[in-house]
Formats: sequence, C-alpha cells, structure tokens
Amino acid sequence: MEDFSEFVGLSRPTVSKFFNDPNSVRPKTRGLIEAALKESGFRPNMFAVNLNRRRSNIIGIIIPNSTDPFYMALTRRVELIANAAGFLAFVLSSDGNAEIEARAIETLKSMNVAGAIIAPLGVQSQHETLKALGESIALVYVDSPLDETSPFVGTNNRQSFQLIVDYLVRSGEPPCYLGMPPVNTNAATRETAYVEAMRQLKMEPILLDTAHDGSWDFERFGYEETARFLNAGGFPTKTILCANDRVAFGAISAAYQHGLKIGQSAGSDIRIAGHDDHPLSRYACPPITTVAQNYNEIGRLAMDLLFRKLDELEGAETTKESERILLNAEIMLRESA
Repeated sequence: MEDFSEFVGLSRPTVSKFFNDPNSVRPKTRGLIEAALKESGFRPNMFAVNLNRRRSNIIGIIIPNSTDPFYMALTRRVELIANAAGFLAFVLSSDGNAEIEARAIETLKSMNVAGAIIAPLGVQSQHETLKALGESIALVYVDSPLDETSPFVGTNNRQSFQLIVDYLVRSGEPPCYLGMPPVNTNAATRETAYVEAMRQLKMEPILLDTAHDGSWDFERFGYEETARFLNAGGFPTKTILCANDRVAFGAISAAYQHGLKIGQSAGSDIRIAGHDDHPLSRYACPPITTVAQNYNEIGRLAMDLLFRKLDELEGAETTKESERILLNAEIMLRESA
C-alpha cells in the first residue's frame, strides 16, 4: 500500500479510504487511483486488510454439503444480501465431516470474519468450538440449530409435519415414517414432529426401523432402506412419509425397480411424500408431494439477524427481537402422493 501510494502520488490514508469506499474520495482523486491501478496492476491483499480492521467486511458461511441444491440456493441468497451490504461472503463446506467442520471454524477465526452463517452438523458438530466462536463474533445458525438457545432461522418442523401428515391421512392410508440418518438435529426434530402430528389425529405413529447410517448420502439411504423393506414383504402401510425429499428420491427409485406404481391415482401401489421441496422434487418421476422450505426467506432473515447482532457488538441500540425464527412451510401437492 505504501509503494502504491508513492506510485500514485497520494497519501496512504487517502488510498486506504478509496479501497474502503471508492465514492468516499473526490472524483478527480478516484480517477487518479483508478488510472494508477490499471497501469500498475496493484490490488490490495483483502485478507491482510481485514486482519488490520477492528471489524472486517467478511461474512463466513459453513454448510454441510456444497453440492446440495438447497444449501446452494440458501448460500446464493446470503451472498447476494452480503454483497449488497458491502460484505464479502466466504463459503466453506464441512462435507458432512466433523473434523472438516472444525477446520472450517478455525479458518474463519484466522480470517477475522465479522460474523458467520452456519448450517451445523449438529450431532457431530464441535459444540464447544462453535460456542466459543459465537462468543467472539456474530453467529447465526440455519437449517438445524446447534441447541435450543442458539440464534437460529429455519423451518417450523412441527407445523410442516402437521400439514403433510394431515393431508396424507385425509387422502389415503395413514403414513409410516422413513427417517433420515441422524446427521443433524433435524433427524430427531422431524421424527418427533411426525409422532406429534399422528397422535393429534388420534393415529398410532409408525416409525420404520432403519439402519444407523451416519452418511449424508440420503438418496442411497432412502433407496437401500426402501429396497430392504420391499424385499422383506413391504411396508406396514401404502403411504410413506420421508424425512426429506432426498430420502424420497431413493425411495421412489427402489419402488420403481420393484415394479410398483407410485402415486395417488387409481391403480397405484404406494404413495411417497417428502419434506423440503428440494429444487429437483418437481422434476422427479413422479413429481414429489412435499412441504416447501422458503430458503430465500431463511437466507434473508438469517442475514437480518446477523446484521442486528453485528450492530449489538458495535454497541448500537437495537430492537430486542427473537433470536429464534421459525418459518411455516407450504404444502406442494404433486403426483407421488
């Protein structure tokens, strides 16, 4: 920066002011700096600059799976909001691995991030490491909370399962429940929500006994578990409610390979429903009946909460609002159920 300041013939504070906000310097000064940048090819080291700031302009994001379209859509929403507010979003994936998640947390700490949006692994997460991080920076969890008190924005699983269970009971045989691997708190929360919804309708919950798989490969899990039940004589009911749409993808594939007709229409052998409204659910064969998580709104509210927490750390007065935001879901009726 000192070399570049000398090259352009301006003071270092003026040059620094330009890099923080180009519109904060006079148009003539801005023109001189932009011409010098083009001539010299100089670019400040963003990470070094942020290490010197009391509060950096980097927002960290940690997600469990960078190839999952749900997390991709959520991340894109967060990135757009961060960029519009003058922040750079830096995305890391834990790849469903607790050790990689721990390294990602350490990476964010080393970058002096202002705050972070994290979709934690939950069961496998580095709870103490995350709690320590939350004491030093603004931190908001999405998709699944770390615990019952952490700042969180996500779907109201109790409401969404009441919605889908009520529909399935009214439209056909009551659903049995094909859960998901216990990789985060959603596994237990959604199972409990299904049980509550069935009992509210005076129905006995039917929880399928599945393999204790810790993998994030939900499609394979759904396929293998469905095939196992079909090979052993079938399911206890002709309606299967899956913990998420990715499990439903695997269940539909296994049912198809066993020659079953899937759907709500006459002559169908089995109904399969999901949860989340995965971006590909409407293009499955048949399209999946599910409940939709509003990932755009989850991303927006998570960033609103993060900015509020950043202001609190700066000592600004903020309105005292809930740090635990649950959004209601909307049912998507399609051919699979």
